[in-house]
Amino acid sequence: MNAISEDAAGIFDSGGCDLPGNYEIFYHEVSRFIPETRLFRDLFWLLAYCRDASVYRLVPKIVIRIRTPEEVSGLLTSANRHMTPVTFRAAGTSLSGQSVTDSVLVVLAGAWDNFTVHEDGHKITLGPGVIGSYANDYLKPYFRKIGPDPASIDSCMIGGIAANNASGMCCGIAQNSYKTVESMKVIFSDGAILDTGNHDSKILFREQHMELINEIEAIRREINSNASLSQRIQEKYRIKNTMGYSLNAFIDYSDPIDIICHLMIGSEGTLGFISEITYGTVVDHAHKASALIILPDIGEACRAVAILKKEPVSAVELMDRASLRSVENKDGMPDYLKSIGDNAAALLVETRAENAASLASQIRRISGTLESVITERLSAFTDDVQENDAIWNVRKGLYPAVGGARKISTAVIIEDIVFSIEKLAEATVELRSLMSKYGYHEGIIFGHALEGNLHFVFTQDFNSSEEVARYREFMEKVSDMVVKKYDGSLKGEHGTGRNMAPFVELEWGEEVYKLMKRIKIAFDPRNILSPGIILNDNQSVHLEGLKPIPLVNNIVDKCTECGYCENRCPSRNLTITPRQRIAVQREITLLKALPADTERTKKVELLNINYRYLGEQTCATDSLCSLRCPLSINVGDLTKHMRSLNKGKVNSIIAQCAADYFFIVIKALGVGLKAIGLAHSLLGTSAMNLIASGLRALALHKLPKWNPSMPKGVTANAFSDIVSGKALKVVYFPSCVVRTMGPAKSDGDQRQVVEAMLSILDKSGYDVIFPKEMGKLCCGMPFESKGFFEQADQKSSELEKELAKRSDGGKYPVLCDTSTCLYRMKRSFKSDLRLYDPVEFIHTFLHDRMKYNKIDETVAVHVPCSARLMKLDDKFRVLAGACVEKPIFPLHVECCGFAGDRGFFFPELNESALSALEPSLPAECHSGYSSNRTCEIGLSHHGRIPYQSIVYLVDRCTEKLI
Repeated sequence: MNAISEDAAGIFDSGGCDLPGNYEIFYHEVSRFIPETRLFRDLFWLLAYCRDASVYRLVPKIVIRIRTPEEVSGLLTSANRHMTPVTFRAAGTSLSGQSVTDSVLVVLAGAWDNFTVHEDGHKITLGPGVIGSYANDYLKPYFRKIGPDPASIDSCMIGGIAANNASGMCCGIAQNSYKTVESMKVIFSDGAILDTGNHDSKILFREQHMELINEIEAIRREINSNASLSQRIQEKYRIKNTMGYSLNAFIDYSDPIDIICHLMIGSEGTLGFISEITYGTVVDHAHKASALIILPDIGEACRAVAILKKEPVSAVELMDRASLRSVENKDGMPDYLKSIGDNAAALLVETRAENAASLASQIRRISGTLESVITERLSAFTDDVQENDAIWNVRKGLYPAVGGARKISTAVIIEDIVFSIEKLAEATVELRSLMSKYGYHEGIIFGHALEGNLHFVFTQDFNSSEEVARYREFMEKVSDMVVKKYDGSLKGEHGTGRNMAPFVELEWGEEVYKLMKRIKIAFDPRNILSPGIILNDNQSVHLEGLKPIPLVNNIVDKCTECGYCENRCPSRNLTITPRQRIAVQREITLLKALPADTERTKKVELLNINYRYLGEQTCATDSLCSLRCPLSINVGDLTKHMRSLNKGKVNSIIAQCAADYFFIVIKALGVGLKAIGLAHSLLGTSAMNLIASGLRALALHKLPKWNPSMPKGVTANAFSDIVSGKALKVVYFPSCVVRTMGPAKSDGDQRQVVEAMLSILDKSGYDVIFPKEMGKLCCGMPFESKGFFEQADQKSSELEKELAKRSDGGKYPVLCDTSTCLYRMKRSFKSDLRLYDPVEFIHTFLHDRMKYNKIDETVAVHVPCSARLMKLDDKFRVLAGACVEKPIFPLHVECCGFAGDRGFFFPELNESALSALEPSLPAECHSGYSSNRTCEIGLSHHGRIPYQSIVYLVDRCTEKLI
């Protein structure tokens, strides 16, 4: 689902914004072929998209969610006719301001995710909306991957990777997009479409665009006839360089179409739109080993890099002493980091190979080479996965360390420069000196040393003219140092953007800069494609539109708006994302800070009204955003906090009554579900759906939405202890969800979850102890998710006391059959009880106490958000793999979006979150399993196969050991 569904229509007032004349004409023209549900001009949506990962904030006049090449072609034709500038945005993880605009913002997210693998994985064709790591997932069965490997690969999209020529730690310049692109489809500013891999398309384009072809050939002749100019260009691209356009295309290729294809790489949307790209892939080596080497100073570290460049290493990451100091006190960091010298530096070295023997040989060779290097601490290479992860966590922890420790309301800036290896040591020392001189003492320097590519990270306050002036002078000094003294690159992989546009001519010189301007005019004569990006005559553009970061709530105030959270959010294609929730709240705070007047008050009220549905009601509060966030920010906690502020006195009284008389609530819910189940049996699915939909409409959507996967009610159980003198005991707490929701009509196993769980415990030789007065017990999750924290803690405390008593103070493990409830218990309990969800308990205590009879079936498995947060993914895989021959974990199906009862009242959230589920299930898959009952309702409905607790699968596939 890509827009507000019919079920949610009318919940908020869009509130239009007046547009300047040409924008108004443009808007109405494109609305003829783009649905208005994907055209946004109201203040809420404009502010949601006014920020990206950079330090800039520009409010667009129109936001368009684009879906097809035909739409792009028509949009650009209209934009060209009315001279309406457009900027394309993929994931918005760009650091240099490429994906924000004060004109028309064209958004890819939520579509353009087509892919085709060719030639046994040696080529892959990708839509620009494919997440980078997803492309590698598609190539995994072929033991290959795409060449570019940016740090943001789990979040950024192929369109951004290609348009910025992003590289990364291992790909260098040999495997970046420029070197590995095979062909692409491009849509130009006049709406024309070129497929550089199609013979007929190339012929037609040549015939219809002779002026562009002639200019490309003229520029090529001019470059190649000037020996000093062509040599200069070749020299500039011997190191990483994403400043300006890819002029090496005019030297590396002679065919104008090939030149166009490679000019598009790194063009940042200023020359055309890449609607599809085909990459040649590279080997994804199965074996790797890493070592963290401590050297006495930067000089010795850089000498080691020069030596290692000749060896079979895939990555060499340089970290200065400030970098190491920023993480040395973090959990999981090596203890020795605290005791190394004040001038020390580190190299993280990785080598990869296709087999174990080759890896061992490479390790011996690299280790022998390092014997000539002076080291403070030389660690042995390790191929152990956990040890490798621990080493790389040092490198991965650098950005979060700076971002988390910074002063609130300041920005985190990551700059990206490149030097030749022989100049790296001297340049690094001088960069550190400049950072100290200008007061950036907290800043750190690290980078991809094999390519001489340094990143320096520092924090900057933009709230005063003095601070902006300090930043300006610092960046000018850095630019002079990089270009004039060391002849380096001012950008190696982050793109030029508006951040470095004023410095392109400084790096390249007047002659080359004029050639770049000719390229821009040839491709985009009316300057409608991202004007001001890459080329900009405004020498202060990098200091304009700087992003204010007001205080909103300490839960989210550290957010850098990087966007890493977005592709895990279940509402990302329905309403807004975690980053956008924070952005809108920041914008509301900024508006409130303005002098009070009627217009300002009206805007704040409108934004708050819109946020109610778009930001709060459709937030699943699943916490998955925190797993991708470098700073572990949980936007779900912000949503719960806002719900707590808006709960109202009457609702608080109702919540308290529900907490005090919980057994009545549970009983009523069970009775209600039994009645609904009986009606379904008597009326049939079609009639039941018609009646239920009608009642929901009459109630203005206040009633829950029924679907055929709705569970039947559970008959109340006494839950008597099962004690037969077995040596092993467990305290079993069936969650309130399991105590009320039984199987659905279509479920294969019609037993209650408790029956299946007790069967497994019996096979494994366990006596079972139940909590007393089960009817009143709850973990508190239903209250917490709605913002009733006091009542949630009340229920949690009651449960904890009872479980502590029944487990004899923690002597016996405690099992809860619902992952979500168990996760809440782990977070809220204060005692040291041993708490386990069903998968972890079976894996830890029962796996070797039963005989598994593997079934030759294909089943789908869904790991709930709570289980992911408890890092149980691998245990799900082990358990499912022990039960069936073909367990399927559908790719890129994250949170189901059911979110407790949210799936009943806002079913469009569940529908949107699971839009990829059914297409990802093979035809031979007829059942699915999870560990959370409400998740299973939504999974069953949208997967079109019954989902039940994984406990049923384990019980079905196991028997007692003889």
